[in-house]
Amino acid sequence: MNAFVTRLRRLRCCLPVLLCAVLAACGTTPSAPPPSELFNDASFGAPAAPVDARLALAPSPAMREYVRVDLSRAARSRNPRRALAMTLYDKAGLKLEYEASMTRTAAQAFEARSGNCLSLVLMTAALAREMGLEVQYQAVVGEESWSRSGNTYFVAGHVNLVLGRRLGQNADSYDADASLLIDFLPAEDLAGQRTRQVSESTILAMYLNNRAAETMAGGDLDQAYWFARAAIVQEPSFAGAFNTLGIIQLRHGDLDAAQRTLAHALERSPANTVLLSNLAQALDKLGRGSEARLLRSRLLALQPEPPFHFFNLGRLAMQDGDYQGAARLFQREIARDPDYHEFHFWLAKAHAQLGQWPQAGRQLELALQSSTLRGDQALYAGKLQRLRAAGMH
Repeated sequence: MNAFVTRLRRLRCCLPVLLCAVLAACGTTPSAPPPSELFNDASFGAPAAPVDARLALAPSPAMREYVRVDLSRAARSRNPRRALAMTLYDKAGLKLEYEASMTRTAAQAFEARSGNCLSLVLMTAALAREMGLEVQYQAVVGEESWSRSGNTYFVAGHVNLVLGRRLGQNADSYDADASLLIDFLPAEDLAGQRTRQVSESTILAMYLNNRAAETMAGGDLDQAYWFARAAIVQEPSFAGAFNTLGIIQLRHGDLDAAQRTLAHALERSPANTVLLSNLAQALDKLGRGSEARLLRSRLLALQPEPPFHFFNLGRLAMQDGDYQGAARLFQREIARDPDYHEFHFWLAKAHAQLGQWPQAGRQLELALQSSTLRGDQALYAGKLQRLRAAGMH
């Protein structure tokens, strides 16, 4: 299989889900329907916007026109798979940008010319289908990273896709370029990459789950509930959606429902540290402290130093005025995850407190390079500009 990698920045918030997410059990075989007792529809208001998984891959009229005119012209001189791949990264093509504020549908990503990796996979798949190409989706095994928004933590995985032959093309006919990997990471990050095939149903459940997490983070628990519910119905084997639903129920005050949902998910993934943490929170709120402590003991054995452990200790050291100690702790967190912008930003703050201006400037540059939201990018760019204007670099 040939690989074609679009030249986009290395940014990693592909499948955001809440402290919380469980990116396992992406089955391709039919799944049993989810237990109906996990849903508590009557507790939530009606969705303000329709929740329809089919919208995720629906091409817009502009996309169809782009395929009919631009891609058809490009495909005259090269393989159609290559023609589509070229337009994803060529400066004369779509001029895509990576932007992770929300998971867009295929049509929204095409219109904005930007999105996170799942949005860009959806857009690419929709264009490929319009071109009559086969599409195969893949999840990258072990490609996960963490981020946070306030007190909510997210874990992100990574997906890509393979463009195949034209639909209906004779599989026995010779084609030197019969399949083409499209991955929105630099080529050097693909070395040793292990993948598993996932169904389109799972990809749609991932989209719905992302929207549930993003909508919940924005404070709309009613809409978030219907997204998470739809994700579970779409693909009952996608465990991350159960975890997201449980968090939504917990935040909504539906403690018994949250406990049932999270316990159901933990039965299927008994070593999942995210589920252990969230279920312990639910049990605490229900006054079942002894059960919560048992879960936390299991959690500590599995994960003695969880994501953000050194970062949170570093922030406490900053509060105590121990800037040297804080810098060391932030550096330990960066050693575990060098691509998360906030770690670099806080290390820059520690260096600034110590009067180490060149080091502070370098960390601000790294924060800017690794940030995925335009608001964060503007913040870091502004601070870096002021630092340089003051001659402290």
